[in-house]
Amino acid sequence: MSDYPQTYHIKSKPLRSGIFHRTLVSEFAGNGLLVFAVLLGIIVVSQLIRLLTEAVSGVIAVDGVMALLGFSAMNYLPVLLSISLFISILLTLSRCYRDSEMVVWFCSGIGLTRWIRPVLWYALPVVGLIALLSLLLSPWALRKADEFKTKLESRDDVTSATPGLFRESKQADRVYFIDNVDAGSNRVGNIFVQSEQNGKLGTMAAKQGLQETLPNGDRFLVLLNGTRYEGTPGLRDYRIVEFERYAMRIDAAPVKQAEPQVRTMTTPELWRNPTTWNLSELEWRVGLPLSATILALLAIPLGYVNPRAGRSLNLILAIVLYMLYNNMISVTNTWVGQGKLSPGIGLWAIHAAMLMLTLLMFYRRMTLFSLSRWMVKGQPRPEASSLDFPASAGEGTITPTPSVSRDGSEEPR
Repeated sequence: MSDYPQTYHIKSKPLRSGIFHRTLVSEFAGNGLLVFAVLLGIIVVSQLIRLLTEAVSGVIAVDGVMALLGFSAMNYLPVLLSISLFISILLTLSRCYRDSEMVVWFCSGIGLTRWIRPVLWYALPVVGLIALLSLLLSPWALRKADEFKTKLESRDDVTSATPGLFRESKQADRVYFIDNVDAGSNRVGNIFVQSEQNGKLGTMAAKQGLQETLPNGDRFLVLLNGTRYEGTPGLRDYRIVEFERYAMRIDAAPVKQAEPQVRTMTTPELWRNPTTWNLSELEWRVGLPLSATILALLAIPLGYVNPRAGRSLNLILAIVLYMLYNNMISVTNTWVGQGKLSPGIGLWAIHAAMLMLTLLMFYRRMTLFSLSRWMVKGQPRPEASSLDFPASAGEGTITPTPSVSRDGSEEPR
């Protein structure tokens, strides 16, 4: 038995990547939810302002603002999710570089390609949701929005009148003003109606009224205990008539049929009717999940930040690349719709180009490739004989030592 304590060789355990994956995915999700909430809030506020402006001007009814807002927001969801996915990965990796966490991961044996797995683990569910929205839900929302607008436009004058606002009839021969509406009793209060009949302008005012529907389906607006002023503007031939009951026929608006648009067609309908514009819309819907996947991978090399340099340069480059990518997709889809480009090239050319750019950026980050370093390596180095040595006696001169050549003559070495 030895007098010294025995030690046993302990084999090093392989690095477990569970903590690495969970940490990254949780940070990706947190940043993604934050970015998505901010972008969605901006879209909702801008669309709400637009819809309220149209409601005040009488283009749409007030009670249809929230429904149209929901349909409009669902149409923007695929693009918002794609942007949020790209920015969340970019922000997370940039923070890791700034806080020098990337150095720790690299020293632990986790290379840049090991980041692809957690990024895809986070990105693929989002890409699946984008595909579901772009292929199924967004066309359905646009179609429902058009149907809802058509239904609102087909309402009669009194039903579409907004309390507190003047409303012109669709025949442009009457102007309505209703102060308040009691939906429970089908009564209206403080009614003002101006109409023109036989060249004479008539104005009626009543404190209350109601809507009546006859058995044959005809509808009337009945004014109770009001006054009618009738005459020609500029003359003194006005007549004032007080009445207890005055019925006005409400002309039913013709039901409009929503015109089918390419954006509202379902994906199977686009596939069964392969016109140029239908194929262009189909390529746009298929291209959204493809571009989201490529952008998620492109964010890995774009996340590099030099802690000693500016911290926003990579974000500016990422925004420029995203805008260029998105605009090129729109341009190629337009060319496909106009017949200037074949559908196959229009679908795969721009995505293949961005995928090649992603691979090149991975290669640049993994090999530390630099154009300036490559140009310096290509230049010839200066020879030792071209260096200038001091020739003064005080500084010490180097005297060449003679050597004997093959022919017996001495030559300096």
